[in-house]
Amino acid sequence: MRIRNWIGDVVLGLPALTALEDEGYDLILVGKRWAGDLLAGYGWPVHAKPGKLGDTVALYRRLRAECRALDPGFDSRVNAVTLATSFSSAMEFRLAGLKGLGYATEARSFLLKRTLPIVHGGHALVSYYELTQALCTRKAPPPGEIAFKLAQRHRDEAAALLAAAGITQPYVLICPFAGGTFEKLDKRWPAFADYTRELAAWCAAQGMQLIIVPGPGEDTVAREEYSAATQILKAGMGAYNGLLERAALVVSNDTGPGHIAAALARPTLSVLGPTKPEQWGVWGGAAKIRRGGSAGALWPSVDEVMQDTLTLLGQTAAA
Repeated sequence: MRIRNWIGDVVLGLPALTALEDEGYDLILVGKRWAGDLLAGYGWPVHAKPGKLGDTVALYRRLRAECRALDPGFDSRVNAVTLATSFSSAMEFRLAGLKGLGYATEARSFLLKRTLPIVHGGHALVSYYELTQALCTRKAPPPGEIAFKLAQRHRDEAAALLAAAGITQPYVLICPFAGGTFEKLDKRWPAFADYTRELAAWCAAQGMQLIIVPGPGEDTVAREEYSAATQILKAGMGAYNGLLERAALVVSNDTGPGHIAAALARPTLSVLGPTKPEQWGVWGGAAKIRRGGSAGALWPSVDEVMQDTLTLLGQTAAA
């Protein structure tokens, strides 16, 4: 199984993977180096995809040989799935002798054993899920919740980080970072720093704390623009998941941690500008998406997001 390259996409692909597992398939995943830590709670073998074509093909050939040794009928059917829609993901399968299933994009139909037409504009989770349903006999609609599985060691790592930072009160976790763009527009809410200062003052008055978990290369920005929040440094992917699980509320741009928080069924406020929620929105009933502002503004105002924040925290307190 070739999973996607972005954290949010991997999370949105989880219902597709668990549907295959429920069908009785043993999953072997190939993805980015961080994917193994992200998915540690599932127990699936996760292999880091090499950067070079030849090394990737060699990895697939080795995995194919191992599967053939366990399953003599492995080569007689579709035996690999790519959630990635790139030409290269299909070519790697073909060069390794794998019979792949994927969407008919990038003129790659001749490289795959079976393809399905892709419907553009629908939600990514539904797209990934419907692809793997082609291999399932027990058909079912996509689940309303992702129910992300967290490894116990990640909970322990999160607890240790909180103790080291002196975080003993309920906290709100902000995720103001976001990689890439959407249709060439920045996915980062321009007013996030102003909102953080207002939220920090409110949290202090309520006996709550505000934290931020910068990733590699983000600590300087966190210190300079979001100094009102306590930094939790050197959190690995899994420990970050544990911190998200403990949060009273997660407020996020269109970025991976927001998808994880929603998948953990944590109260999540996803602040969007250009991103289309019907295609890439966080998934889960505990999440609220705030896209755009009044009078057709691309982004919401600080007041609008604060109103949503207080509503979600009120719901959390009453739960």
